[in-house]
Amino acid sequence: MTNDVKETFKGEAPPAPAALAAKVRTLSPSMTRSMQRVAEAVAGDPAGCAALTVTGLAELTGTSEATVVRTARLLGYPGYRDLRLALAGLAAQQQSGRAPSVTADIAVDDPVADVVAKLAHDERQTLADTAAGLDTAQLGAVAAACATARRIDVYGVGASGLVAQDLVQKLLRIGLIAHAHSDPHLAVTNAVQLRSGDVALAITHSGSTGDVIEPLRVAFEHGATTVAVTGRPDGPVSQYADHVLTTSTARESELRPAAMSSRTSQLLVVDCLFTVITQRTYETAAPALAASYEALAHRHSPRTTR
Repeated sequence: MTNDVKETFKGEAPPAPAALAAKVRTLSPSMTRSMQRVAEAVAGDPAGCAALTVTGLAELTGTSEATVVRTARLLGYPGYRDLRLALAGLAAQQQSGRAPSVTADIAVDDPVADVVAKLAHDERQTLADTAAGLDTAQLGAVAAACATARRIDVYGVGASGLVAQDLVQKLLRIGLIAHAHSDPHLAVTNAVQLRSGDVALAITHSGSTGDVIEPLRVAFEHGATTVAVTGRPDGPVSQYADHVLTTSTARESELRPAAMSSRTSQLLVVDCLFTVITQRTYETAAPALAASYEALAHRHSPRTTR
């Protein structure tokens, strides 16, 4: 993915109004402070900002017209006019009562019931944001590459490594050859063996995890189809990715670290990917799944004693 594409997302359809808030939450940490002011303004008061010209929004946020336009493009809109239309649509949704409310952070002295309610709210929001921001064309292209791949390597460390293992276990059950690599040395030495027709998939919320980027770079240079599953589509990992699947996260807090919400988002993306792959390989996937269920059936049945 080139820098121009990463900055303006040219060639992609502008995100729907419902995806605007998700885009702001996902991309805001990687924006400049002036662009953050614009993004926070449009997400916080879509109705008010929809009524403003580009000059008016620049004055409101203490920025420049160029900053407003750059922010609109980073959020996925060709220009400010398209962003205003999305803001008007989002405002209409909020007025109809469909927009989600914002929950407070979890406090140290919160009752257990409140902790459960707040976490459930944030999980739902994370899943909704991820679904709204997921590029289905990119998802379909990745699934098509995986369905015919000679081999699929998945890289991830920490919480992302658990998601990598989850995806690989699913792929193995439908008869695909897949490997999960959390050891950076093994990841690189295996990436050297990849060629055209293979797929390498890196999972990194930050988009800047060196232990994940290095094997993806090696796979990219050896001709494999490369994929990044990341919450920072403008991060370093994307420069070695033929396809980018963007994840979203809830707000991080002291009692809710980023790894919790990023894992939820990543699991949704890999579940979507697995399901679409299974659709595309159904004739072979269905018998493979049936065989794996049958092989494990005795482990799920109560043992009889004599």
